[in-house]
Amino acid sequence: MNVLRKKIENKEKICGTIVSLTDPAHCEIIGNAGYDFIWIDTEHTYMSHKEVLCHLNAARSTGTSAIVRLPQNDLTATKKILEMDPDGIIFPMSRTAEEVRSLIDMTLYPPYGSRGFGPMRAIKYGAADVKEYTSEKSLETLRFVQIEHIDFIDNLEEIVKIPFIDGFIFGPNDLSGSLSMLGDVFDDKVTEAINRAIKILRNNGKYIGLAVGMSDDVLKYWSQFDVDMITAGADWNFIYEHSKLVLERLNKYHKNRT
Repeated sequence: MNVLRKKIENKEKICGTIVSLTDPAHCEIIGNAGYDFIWIDTEHTYMSHKEVLCHLNAARSTGTSAIVRLPQNDLTATKKILEMDPDGIIFPMSRTAEEVRSLIDMTLYPPYGSRGFGPMRAIKYGAADVKEYTSEKSLETLRFVQIEHIDFIDNLEEIVKIPFIDGFIFGPNDLSGSLSMLGDVFDDKVTEAINRAIKILRNNGKYIGLAVGMSDDVLKYWSQFDVDMITAGADWNFIYEHSKLVLERLNKYHKNRT
């Protein structure tokens, strides 16, 4: 079974981070650091499908699970990514139950959905049994939806009834934007909306995630919420923040030496 799926079904707490830049060495380096999963982002990045495939191969080489965030409501991109056989996919920026049903439908083969047939890497390019993949293995792919709009929370009682959703991931920045306070993620209105949604999700036995920053204060704050999965920071954050730190040390011990 999909290792990440097993952790989620066991309600384990898991930690991950985002890869946004194109070099697959980033996935390999982060994978060797010991995260439970790597989130490969195609919503906000200039990553090509070929580069996504290279990232997936790099993550697999380290034994680290990899999930891919798709562009918003994009059937073509969804099909291409699914054929690469990631451990999971993430749908961003949906708002209604009808929209979520449509998104989940495109990930499932008949009779459950309307996914078109054409697996390649997913069936090891012919080495794996096709019927086993379409009827069983394809259902192991994790399907996450993000909670990034207050409309989604207002419709959540209906959305949680949709089958084949494996987890719900809060995006506090866009959620704050939908409340006309973009970036004010610690505001009471945002907190109230998140806690309202968490209560609904917990009452329905759902797995809950957050995607946030990486500073100690930020992680301490968000860890107080009743969630199972936290995605913190990104590869570009790590490079910039740690390059600044090393420069500060260089200035202290080399440039400013008297």
